[in-house]
This record gives sequence, structure tokens and C-alpha cells, in this order.
Amino acid sequence: MSVSKGRWRLYVVLMNTAARWPEYSFDRAAPVPTFTERAEALGVLGFEPVPGAAWTWVEDSQDPDDPASAVVLIAAVQVRSWTGAGA
Repeated sequence: MSVSKGRWRLYVVLMNTAARWPEYSFDRAAPVPTFTERAEALGVLGFEPVPGAAWTWVEDSQDPDDPASAVVLIAAVQVRSWTGAGA
């Protein structure tokens, strides 16, 4: 999950495929989507967090070579499809 073009978006990274990743837009930059909103968005896409998985947050920058560059927050959690297949 990250902010892109002024909106939080959640996407599921699909491994070993060229298929487009499932994506959900929250249509806002603030506030950060709650845990419940994130879980509901995953459900809309047909996924759920793996039991016991925790969200991790990483701080990055738009331009790694510029220390004054805007901060970018990226969140991740391990998920599985409703059928139990990992993603």
C-alpha cells in the first residue's frame, strides 16, 4: 500500500505472473486508511491477511539522491487469496 497521485492505493503483488496486480484506491491522501479499511479493501480484491501477519511500514523518498525529497510511506502485509493460495 502506498500513496500515488494524492491517493492511498492498496495492491496485491502477484508472483510469477505477468498479470496486472489487483488494486484498490481509497481516493484520499489523508487520513491513512485504518486497519479495518485495509482489511475490507483486501476482501474486495479477494484476499485476506495471513493469520498472524502484521503490517510493516517503510519510509522511502521520491528521489533517493535528494535528502530534501518528499517522504513516501509504504505498507505491506503477507496475504492469501480466499481459496488459501498465497500471494
